[in-house]
Amino acid sequence: MKHILLVSVFSAFIFLQCGSQKPATSNQVETSAPKTATNEIIVGAARFEAYLPLLKDKTVAMVVNQTSEVEGKHIVDWLLEKKVNVKKIFAPEHGFRGTADAGEKILSGVDEKTGLPLISLYGKDRKPSEEHLKEIDVVIFDIQDVGARFYTYISTMHYVMEACAEQGKKMIVLDRPNPNGDYVDGFVLDMKHQSFVGMHPIPVVHGLTVGELAQMINGEGWLANKVKCALEVIKCENYTHKSKYSLPIKPSPNLPNDRAVYLYPSLCFFEGTIVSLGRGTDSPFQVVGYPDYPDKTFSFTPKSTEGAKNPPLKDQVCYGVDLRQTQDWKYRFSLHELIKFYKSAPDKSKFFNDFINRLAGTDRLKKMIEAGKTEEEIRASWQEELVAYKQKRKKYLLYEDFE
Repeated sequence: MKHILLVSVFSAFIFLQCGSQKPATSNQVETSAPKTATNEIIVGAARFEAYLPLLKDKTVAMVVNQTSEVEGKHIVDWLLEKKVNVKKIFAPEHGFRGTADAGEKILSGVDEKTGLPLISLYGKDRKPSEEHLKEIDVVIFDIQDVGARFYTYISTMHYVMEACAEQGKKMIVLDRPNPNGDYVDGFVLDMKHQSFVGMHPIPVVHGLTVGELAQMINGEGWLANKVKCALEVIKCENYTHKSKYSLPIKPSPNLPNDRAVYLYPSLCFFEGTIVSLGRGTDSPFQVVGYPDYPDKTFSFTPKSTEGAKNPPLKDQVCYGVDLRQTQDWKYRFSLHELIKFYKSAPDKSKFFNDFINRLAGTDRLKKMIEAGKTEEEIRASWQEELVAYKQKRKKYLLYEDFE
């Protein structure tokens, strides 16, 4: 596996609030688009000319969060300014503003800035109901993903597609680049371990944009009862699966920079162990540790912070590994740290918890680590299924591939 040099961090993150406009009542949709340099990646949301005509005389619902920004403005603001009849907002995990903890229930309500109804899809409901979509013609999905199977925005997309299919609504995905989209790796999900952190038989690093994945979900019949969603994907321009893409806005509270985004597919497995991966510090998904780690050279102490109000091992001194400045960290998906920490555990019977199999999408990872298998042996065990997945994936690609 190749190594990368120091990964650049995001410059700054500004959570843009929606403006004070009220929902438009006119059906006259403006179609002028902002000018964009021809050599830069243009996200689907910025290609107004491609989708605004589809919204004329339509009532619209938005599945969005803080990443749903275009040309320095929230997509909801843009559409209201262009007199699109936006009726409501659906919010995924972490909420519309992206500040809630991982796993924290999101409440429905009213968006103060726009007056639009705000409906949670990460509380008692994970899927829009018939009542939610009764007066809606088109649902727009515009959320930045990070390319890992257990990142729940794609699970929300699945359920929205399913609701649209069942209720005869059109869904438009405004595509965005995948920052981990230039490779695929890891176990393919065994559907016996299907959950909200793993809904599809795809590998840990799936190598698809949300638009491509939506096409795969539709094409492979993965929606309930194999219903088909009336789907349209607005592609990015100037993007390929060879592109490097630095996210301009952090996609969730605990992925604050490029390094965390790149390490996330490898380090998220620690959520299924006794180990902290830095929630409640200023470097989540970049430091790893727990109180009984034998090497005391590096330490950190998780505290209650926004986006991590009650982090694992809160207020306990954790010893472990600092990945913030590591020059030779493997950019690609790796099990190195997970195996190392398992070997260091004084009581290995308590190292894993029940969440590990849902994250891995299989019980094989836990069993092989407990059996003392090397990373090379574990990686070899998923190669056959990965080859089959890559062949299936090719049918749904919208952009030039990495190989």
